[in-house]
Amino acid sequence: MEIHKNFRILHCSNNIENYNICVREKVAGFSNRGPESGDTIYLSVKIREKSLCGVRFILDEFTDFKPWPDSEKYVNCLTIKNIEYCKPFDVSQLSSVGGNHWSLKYLQASKPIKDKDAIELLDKLFSENKLNDFIILESTPEINEKIENDSIETEEELKSILSEIPDIKIQIMGTFQTINFINETDKSKGLEALVNDCFYNLFPQFEETRTVLIPENRLFKTEGKKSEGVNISGISTIPDGLLLNFNKNFKNPIQINLIEYECYGESKIKSVDKSNYLNTQIIPQLIRFASAFSLTTDQTTRESSIKKWIDKILDYINQDEVLEKRVTTWIKDIYPDVKEKSIDLEIQKSLEQAFKTNIRVLLIIDELSSEQKDTIKNVIKSFKLHNGESILFEGYVVRLVQKINLLDSKSEFALTVQQ
Repeated sequence: MEIHKNFRILHCSNNIENYNICVREKVAGFSNRGPESGDTIYLSVKIREKSLCGVRFILDEFTDFKPWPDSEKYVNCLTIKNIEYCKPFDVSQLSSVGGNHWSLKYLQASKPIKDKDAIELLDKLFSENKLNDFIILESTPEINEKIENDSIETEEELKSILSEIPDIKIQIMGTFQTINFINETDKSKGLEALVNDCFYNLFPQFEETRTVLIPENRLFKTEGKKSEGVNISGISTIPDGLLLNFNKNFKNPIQINLIEYECYGESKIKSVDKSNYLNTQIIPQLIRFASAFSLTTDQTTRESSIKKWIDKILDYINQDEVLEKRVTTWIKDIYPDVKEKSIDLEIQKSLEQAFKTNIRVLLIIDELSSEQKDTIKNVIKSFKLHNGESILFEGYVVRLVQKINLLDSKSEFALTVQQ
């Protein structure tokens, strides 16, 4: 029996495209970290001044898959399961149990719905309109991006509303000062070492049981292009690490992530220094990663790199019983009828397939603007894999902060300041 943690409404504002993408790609995105696996979500969108709900599902696993055009808005994404459909109904009917200010109580920030009457009414409205198939909603002229709040006439009325909604003001756990990493490699205060130590706490979308992190920054080297049988210097490259990411629901369930750590740190403070380093060092390095496995590199060189990398991946996995068991579980999820003696062969074949169909370059850095990220993403996207798909790119900014004052360790949010 499914255990429901919380009931929430995920409102897509008037973005019908995002509403449909959520259902089609089986993933939900939130602007805060509150929603978690096991929560029941009612998906809604605003059309012609009505907030309509036609889908209900349960949140499953954390993911970094963000298929929406405005993906930067979503800091917390989960795959979805147990999807149900209904004839879209207007969620404003919650006003019958939540009063005139129902939207503040139930829609704002996908907060958990605590009112039993509201939960029961949502279930009743959904069940009465239940359908077997999803109704794809059509776009309408843009109305208003924000959910309109009800009018509040007096200060006393506002205080009354706020008293009913204790979560309207977030609670701060502490204040912190943003400081610089020393550099990328320093053992005590370097970006790479600290991120590797805290990797799964920093990136909950990479669930440990569905990934293999290989933080060996000299283990993987791509083959350089050759001229008359001789390697051309400056072409081969070595990433700082490798991440295998597994999702059995995807067409290509294993993804190869090439990790590059970069850090401006204490040595590159001026904007001009950072810009020069980005353009002359970081971007060319990421391009070499992408080109090594794309169709721009000749087949012999490409396959040589793939073969050597797979051998090293298998050696790393086979030295750790936990990792070996984890990857074996992945293969059994993909091929339920696989025989034990064939598992090693299937692992190798799955890795070969991943290198040819599902590669992403991951940049983990201490500073990166959205414009710079978009530029790099477009450059990397121009490199195609064996199946015609583009090599993907994602950039994560990690900053080091130092405690100023700890206020409430049980709270969820913190404030940071950078001088």
